[in-house]
Amino acid sequence: MYAIVEMAGQQFKVAKDQKVFVHRLAVEEGEKVTFDNVLLLDDNGQVTIGAPAINGAAVEAKVLKHLKGDKVIVFKKKRRKGYRVKNGHRQSLTEIVIESIVSSGAKKAAPKKEEAKKEVAKPAAKPAAKKTTSKGDDLKKVEGIGPKIASTLNEAGITTFAELAKTDAAKISEIIADVRGNHVTDTWPAQAQLAADGKWDELKKWQDELDGGKA
Repeated sequence: MYAIVEMAGQQFKVAKDQKVFVHRLAVEEGEKVTFDNVLLLDDNGQVTIGAPAINGAAVEAKVLKHLKGDKVIVFKKKRRKGYRVKNGHRQSLTEIVIESIVSSGAKKAAPKKEEAKKEVAKPAAKPAAKKTTSKGDDLKKVEGIGPKIASTLNEAGITTFAELAKTDAAKISEIIADVRGNHVTDTWPAQAQLAADGKWDELKKWQDELDGGKA
């Protein structure tokens, strides 16, 4: 028996006792986690396809450990400009083991109703969110943050330089995991702290030495 399930923004074909590496999960090692967005199930040749997900189906797994993937080298060069920058990135990952695949279960219906209520409540909360955003800082002044990332951080409740400075780089990477691109968040909290303190000259001098948020 195997299933195709979405986990941490990625789709995997999994079977019982299989080990899988997914994007970093906000779950402690040793704890169990359930993924209910099952897209396809194959039970000894009997295939069930969701529309898009299968109602009541779930994949249960256990978190083994948190780790970082292999280093990826990003090299940038501009011809005849004397510009060369070499960056490295290691993706934060979580290793899990699949403990069971559940094809049906009545317990799944209640969470889905709660999710539907949350989705209905979100449109009503949007006007308040806009007001909060208007009072926030322009996070795009931090080297490496563009409009899409700034919007994603705002949706996560990070709207000011002070809030960004208090957020760990690994947590920021987790928040913007669904945004395309290779984003190096190592210096973002420190840059935000300088901006929050009003040290713009010092920040500008530092940013001239940065590329994409990494020294």
